[in-house]
Amino acid sequence: MSENYRLPFNLRWDEASPEWLNKADNAWVMTAATMVGLQSVPGLVILYGSMVKKKWAVNSAFMALYAFAAVLVCWVLWAHQMSFGIEIAPILGKPSQAMTEKYLLHKNLMGMIPRADYVFYQFAFAAITVILLAGSLLGRMNFYAWMFFVPLWLTFSYTIGAYTVWGGGFLYGLVIDFSGGYVIHLSSGVAGFTAAYWVGPRHSQDRQNFPPNNIIHVLGGAGFLWLGWTGFNGGSPLSAGTVAPVAILNTHLCTATSLLVWLFLDITFYNKSSVIGAVQGMITGLVCITPGAGN
Repeated sequence: MSENYRLPFNLRWDEASPEWLNKADNAWVMTAATMVGLQSVPGLVILYGSMVKKKWAVNSAFMALYAFAAVLVCWVLWAHQMSFGIEIAPILGKPSQAMTEKYLLHKNLMGMIPRADYVFYQFAFAAITVILLAGSLLGRMNFYAWMFFVPLWLTFSYTIGAYTVWGGGFLYGLVIDFSGGYVIHLSSGVAGFTAAYWVGPRHSQDRQNFPPNNIIHVLGGAGFLWLGWTGFNGGSPLSAGTVAPVAILNTHLCTATSLLVWLFLDITFYNKSSVIGAVQGMITGLVCITPGAGN
């Protein structure tokens, strides 16, 4: 205890700042988690609401907003522990709530941060996964059906992938997934493709003419998505060390390169540039770099 008093006042540990807590890491992970959250709200809310026909704008944006709220409630009540808790099978953890003071203020297994940071950070990942999936269902699915779909898919699909790769399941340590290439992007992509198949195609007149209702807002939503990826990949080390800035630089370099390549291909094959094409190239780059950004 005497060693504690030899430290500068702002570095001394106490009940609110225990000895194991790294304040810089704690601040960075909370910031990164917020940046990931901003990718969904307002990022994808704006992007989805502006990239579809005007008649679907409100419904599409509301699907994203609802999913963000619903996933948070489900996450703390049972899904976080199913993804990162006590094993009941090689692919799944035991369902349990993650809301008690004893649990949230305890040191996280990885990093020098409290579990509350990790619960919120992983919630932001889970939320954006479901919202990315929604992109395949815009203009296809009834909102009330989506209300039931979100907690069901989170519980019976996302948690299994998260536990298997990140939470200690049978692929833990065997698969390199720095920040969600498999757990988030592959799962949402496959699920979105499958859901679109079973829900069925849009009406023929909608498939023939599908203009975005606000190009400027598409760029605004895409901007939130791109810059928010700083927290997406940069927060995964759970520390403000040397890996985080490398992951961030890799992320933005890959994204910029992908956007420019897509733009060049649009000009080469269609003789004109495309805002939607550039956004698709941007998202492709973000997704591509995610599993190996810090390596």
